[in-house]
Amino acid sequence: MKLADVLVKPIITEKSNKLSEKRNVYAFRVGRKSNKLEIKKAVEDFYGVSVVNINTVVVPSKSKSRFTKAGVISGRKPAYKKAYVTVAEGENIDLYGTL
Repeated sequence: MKLADVLVKPIITEKSNKLSEKRNVYAFRVGRKSNKLEIKKAVEDFYGVSVVNINTVVVPSKSKSRFTKAGVISGRKPAYKKAYVTVAEGENIDLYGTL
């Protein structure tokens, strides 16, 4: 897989910011078919850090509905895969581009 296919985008939420500040853990949305070895290689190549640990989780799809003039429209949000990447102590990933 290509680097762009493995790492889709970083997840920037309050929870991921707390994890990155306290434990050097960063959250990424990754491709559904990517495995831990591919994720590790992609993060090390793209951000230039050494990865200590990776935890992955597949977030299940959700059904959503909304009310419109035409009635209730219901659909589904797709499932996706998330990876929590632990970086070596003393290193960090600049997700905001401030450095």
